[in-house]
Amino acid sequence: MPERENPAGPLDDVDAVTRAVLTASRLLVAVSARSLAEVEERVTLPQFRMLVVLSIRGTTKLVALAELLQVAPSTAMRMVDRLIAAGLADRRTNPDNRRETLLQLTEEGRRTVEDVTARRRAEIAEIVEGLGPTQRLALIEALNAFNKAVGELPAPALDDPEPHPLGWIGEVVPAHNV
Repeated sequence: MPERENPAGPLDDVDAVTRAVLTASRLLVAVSARSLAEVEERVTLPQFRMLVVLSIRGTTKLVALAELLQVAPSTAMRMVDRLIAAGLADRRTNPDNRRETLLQLTEEGRRTVEDVTARRRAEIAEIVEGLGPTQRLALIEALNAFNKAVGELPAPALDDPEPHPLGWIGEVVPAHNV
């Protein structure tokens, strides 16, 4: 199929940008899958997202967790049940409201998030090292603009002690706001 001519020119070709982002997203999905390979017996990608939310927020209500993941509370509860069975999360009754369930990571859950994130970061860094300085700068600018357009917060620097959500849009609420 021949390329469509864009009347605005090559610098404003939404289709070309969309195709480039789709191609990059395939690569990033593959990187994500490989980073989870060592724990895939225990954790799926959606469950990992839940672990990351718990690592950021600390103790969290089930309903809030479901909202952040954009799933039904019953789906979130099934995911939590699997994480608890795997020794990655704990649940307890909210002492302030016995009808609410509070969830948190175990130490094993925290280590899992750290290990998977470190593997993902290392593989992405290896890919980026293959780019020249000008390409890296252009990629930073493009991805920052892309993330800003959808409200995604930037990932932390390598030496940043605070974890950061991976793969969803939304405001991060500090853990003390359970």
